[in-house]
Amino acid sequence: MTTRQKVVKDKTGFLVRHHNFLVSWASVAVALGLWEVLGRSGLVPPLFLPGFSAVLASGYEMVANGEIFGHLFASLWRIGWGFFLGAGAGIVTGVAVGYFQLADDIARPLVAATYPIPKIAILPLLILWLGIGEGSKVAVIALGVFFPVVINVRAGVRNVDPLLIKAALSLGSGPFNVIRRVILPMTLPMMFAGLKLGVGIALLLVVTAEMIAADKGIGFLILSSADLMQTTRLLFGIMVVSGLGISFAWILDRLEQLLIPWRE
Repeated sequence: MTTRQKVVKDKTGFLVRHHNFLVSWASVAVALGLWEVLGRSGLVPPLFLPGFSAVLASGYEMVANGEIFGHLFASLWRIGWGFFLGAGAGIVTGVAVGYFQLADDIARPLVAATYPIPKIAILPLLILWLGIGEGSKVAVIALGVFFPVVINVRAGVRNVDPLLIKAALSLGSGPFNVIRRVILPMTLPMMFAGLKLGVGIALLLVVTAEMIAADKGIGFLILSSADLMQTTRLLFGIMVVSGLGISFAWILDRLEQLLIPWRE
């Protein structure tokens, strides 16, 4: 038994791990304290690394005047649509290529050929096709989310016990009923793994896309602050992105625990 987590069995007999959140938050507090000490020590000029308190003060000012909310809502809108479209297409495609061999034969080489392409490199082409508005930014996020989801879902479908599928088919279930009642429930752990990877990629891409082709958003805030050498605003923008990442991970963890109760 480690001090990091407790391991017990619930009434179903499955092992359930309970993390020590006090230790987790203490590590964050120590890191922020070291940041503040380093910023106040004078070893690094404040222009390059202002203290944590100075960043918070700048952030409070942006919250008080409402400036941050316009950037935040713009980024959340793009992330929401891009993640929804990319994850939805990835789940459907992943189940199809994992279950139907013909679909796998068709899609696998296409995914293998396009997955390594940096998605942000496609943004100029998407701007040419969809314009400089929201469509191109949502599309590049959706592309980034699609690939980790489809790869993980396909792997999850391929790892389903074939005896369960044969049993369902022998009881008269059609292919789509097998997918709904057998494949999808058994694929949920790998599906959530893909979604967690996808949401991180969505954050990366939205910030990068907003730096290239936007006049509002967290990425635009970070780049414009860097151009004006406003380091406290820049770091606060980075902290907002980090907070979004923590929030999205927490939401997906709660959904995973709700849908897969035996997961930690």
